[in-house]
Order: sequence, then structure tokens, then C-alpha cells
Amino acid sequence: MKRIVVVGASAAGLAAAETLRRDAYDGTLTLVGDEPHAPYDRPPLSKQILSGEWSTKQLPLRPYADLDALDLDLRLGAAATGLDLTDRTVRLADGSRLPYDGLIVAAGVRPRRLPGEGAHVLRTLDDALALRDRLGPGSRLVVVGAGFLGAEAAAVAWRLGAHVTLLEPAPVPLAHAVGTEVGRVLSQAHLDRGVELRTGVTVTEVTQDGVRLAGGEVVVADEVLIAIGSLPNIEWLADSGLTVGDGVVCDQYCEAAEGVYAAGDVARWYNPLFGTSMRIEHRTNAAEQGIAAARNLLAAPEARKPFAPVPYFWSDQYDMKIQAYGYLRGHDEVRVVDGGLAERRFVAAYRTGETLTGALSVGMPPKAIRAWRQAIAGGAAWDEAVPAGTPAADTTKVA
Repeated sequence: MKRIVVVGASAAGLAAAETLRRDAYDGTLTLVGDEPHAPYDRPPLSKQILSGEWSTKQLPLRPYADLDALDLDLRLGAAATGLDLTDRTVRLADGSRLPYDGLIVAAGVRPRRLPGEGAHVLRTLDDALALRDRLGPGSRLVVVGAGFLGAEAAAVAWRLGAHVTLLEPAPVPLAHAVGTEVGRVLSQAHLDRGVELRTGVTVTEVTQDGVRLAGGEVVVADEVLIAIGSLPNIEWLADSGLTVGDGVVCDQYCEAAEGVYAAGDVARWYNPLFGTSMRIEHRTNAAEQGIAAARNLLAAPEARKPFAPVPYFWSDQYDMKIQAYGYLRGHDEVRVVDGGLAERRFVAAYRTGETLTGALSVGMPPKAIRAWRQAIAGGAAWDEAVPAGTPAADTTKVA
């Protein structure tokens, strides 16, 4: 291959570019990013950047010297707008066309929004700085969505002295991902600190005074943060011939079409370890999948390796360190296998069918959950992995 294009200049795209060079690819390597900034880390946006603990100088994924060493054709501030599989070209917003022999799509996601003007979202560095400038003692912040991003932002705003209202349509925040009882434990951390958590409410629009609920009530705020999930950036691929839906659909090798691979938040691939298609929006997965996609792009077909990771994510909220391995969604049962829910220090194991498919820890040292990762990777049977008689924390099937 003489020309490889990587669309997406964040964790997945950069990992792919570095892997290509590390694996001796010496052709033209173009890295396209829709933001003007060099590749930077996103998890700190809702924590260290929003709180002001970090300066923006601490955010880049690599020093400029390391980027220069990759000998990239770096196209920043130029979003991809189209793909022609027949001609093997990528179209950019500036009107240019990039020919390729190999392509890695790592275009990421964008925040979901609500009707109305003036609300914040939290996906880019500019988003985080704009919200940070508006938070402080006595300010009133409404966060719409009590998932991990919304919860992290609420915790930071509380620490900065803001009055925080957290609005969530589900009866229990995060129950769809971690189970009802674990979701209640994480929710209690907000209540203990005086954050107003309102569940079972639907926000219909952003107003000049705050947000309007489905019943007509207006929740007053100085600032509003919308944290209701993300949409994969696939619109530019609509007429490309690639299969797209909730992401770029790939096989177990991350291949979407001949010579086209996908990685990171935008990729929906078949994970043979869990026997299902998944799209993971976590920093660790983005980097690992970028590496896997690059290696499979360069490899002979028979030498490619399936991308079958145990997904990992973490979240910092107040004094809680949350870590999880595996695929927790759609689980059938949760059991606390170490510590206790009441103390907010525990490890919970997750069963899907008859298999151990996930583990989550709160307030525990890293070693408390590492062994569970190995068991998940090995496809351990539930009855063998979880001690008999361990009380179930939650036996409610969630979608």
C-alpha cells in the first residue's frame, strides 16, 4: 500500500497511525481530524479540565515532536464529508479529495442534543472550556442525563460550589448498564452531597430560563449541560456503500469493506469473545481497536486476528473510583462478590446466560477486580466463577 488515510484524529485514529509506522508502513499516511487541535485525550474533559486542575497543555496525547516523527500528512480542522469506495477517495469539507489504498474510519461520535438554544454539551476541548468558564460558587447548573458523563460533570460542578440539579428519565440512573441496585448506590452519592437528583422526568426543550419538562414545568438554571448520549459520526458515509446503522458495521477483524476498517467509538464490530455485535465508547477500547484495525489492514487475509477484547472503562465521581471489565449490558444477574453495597466499597459480578460476562468495582483497589478480567477473558462459567451462596444484588433482567 502506498497511501493510507485515517479519518479521525483522536485516540483510535492516533493509535492506528502510530501502529502503521511502528509496523514499518512507509507510504503516505494522512490523518484527518475535524477539530483544529492536535490529538488530545477526552476523559479528562469532564474531570481535570472542567475542574480547572489541569491546563490545556496537559491534554495532548503526544508531544508535537512525536507527531512530527510519524511523518504524517496531517489535515486538522477539515471534516470528512464523503467516501467513494469505487474510486477509493475520501472527500473533505475544504473540497479536497484524498485517494487511498487503505482506509481506517475512526470518526468518533457527537453529543445528542435537545431542542432549544444555549445549552452546553461536553465532547470537545472547546466544550469543556466553555462550561468551565460558567461554573463557580452559587451558579445553578442543570445536567440532563445521569449517565457516567453527566454524573462526572455534576460531581465536578458540586465541588466547584455550584448548585446542581441532575435530571434523568429512567427510574434509576445507569440501571440499564450496571443493574438497579448498583445504580442506586451510585445515585446515593449525589444525594449525600446535596445534589438534587430527579428521576423519571423527561426534558423536552432548553429554554432561556433553564429546561422544560414534559409536564410543562421549567427547571430554572444559569447553565444547562446536555449529557444524554452520543450519535456515531456516520452521515458522511450515507452514500458510500458501507453498511452503517448504529456505527460502521464491521466483522470480527474490524473490516467494513475491502481495504476499509473502522475503530473506536464509531465502530460496531462483532466481538467473538461475547458472541455479539457491540459499539464501545470508552478510551481504552478506542486505542486498542485502532491498533488492531491497523495491523489487520496491513496483514495478509489469513494472518489477520479477531479483535476480541474484554472492554474496560472507569469513572471518577466524588470520592468513588469506578472500574468495570466486560460487557455488562443485557445481563441477567448481578452478585456482590467482595465488600458491600452499603459502604460503597464492593466488586459486583455480572451473569449473562450461564457465563460470567462482566465485573464492576467501586472504591476498591485495582487488584480486587483484575482477576475477574482474566475469568471473563477465559469465558468462565458462572457457577465456577461465583462462589455458591453469594447473595444476588440484582436479578432483574435489563435491556
